[in-house]
Amino acid sequence: MPDPAPGSDAGPALAPDLGAEAGARPGPEAGPVPVRVVAGWAAAGCVLVGTGAVTVAVAAGPVSLSSGYVSEAGITGNAFASTYRMGVFALAAALLVLAAALPAALRLAAGLLAAGAAGTALSGAVTCSAGCPLPPFEATTPADLVHAGASIAAAGATVLAMLVVGFLRPATAALRRVARMAGVVALPVAGVIALGLLTVGRGGLVGGLERVLLVICAGWGLSTALLLTRHRHDLPAAVRPGATGADRPGVTGDPEQAGRDERVAGSRTPV
Repeated sequence: MPDPAPGSDAGPALAPDLGAEAGARPGPEAGPVPVRVVAGWAAAGCVLVGTGAVTVAVAAGPVSLSSGYVSEAGITGNAFASTYRMGVFALAAALLVLAAALPAALRLAAGLLAAGAAGTALSGAVTCSAGCPLPPFEATTPADLVHAGASIAAAGATVLAMLVVGFLRPATAALRRVARMAGVVALPVAGVIALGLLTVGRGGLVGGLERVLLVICAGWGLSTALLLTRHRHDLPAAVRPGATGADRPGVTGDPEQAGRDERVAGSRTPV
């Protein structure tokens, strides 16, 4: 066959781009790790370190694991007082980092966690006297009142943050489920502790319930932090921010529908 004449449009046939015709799209690219994921891992680590340090200090301290106030492990002069305070400061850091890791739609819960972090740090910085006495049954010092007030405020703010995530603000199903499970247990426990402080004072009832409440708060914080470490790429294409109509089954390019989908996607956490 003769060669095509110079300047003619004839040339070798190009193979069709089957990938383009089939509508193939590349999978999600492995970009840099989001700051929220890093914050989630940091919060989880702080919860583990803080809980471990406080548990060691309480176990080796002047009170048993089931009675007396947890704060008694941090009284000046105890062998593991510094370990206790280190654990409390680690838990304060966990609350603060967890607040930073929450998405913008949960800013109310983040604010409560930040307040809880401040109260926790203050309770670690200001230790109580022997026995951590509280009114109305015992004589107290100003330091006792500051320590107790900061501790109560920190626990209350954390419980309220659970309820906000679980019931009042938009969050993913996993975050809501964990927060609701923790909140519905923590709220009555906190109420019984408050009632016990006013009616019976220091003893096995209040001390035991205090430990239950702290375990619930630590468990919720750890679970929430681990949920926040999951990448946004785990979201289905239908709710991933920036997805096109072709990525969403049943969406045919309706601008109003696309806008609603974008708002939903924008409110999702990276869970």
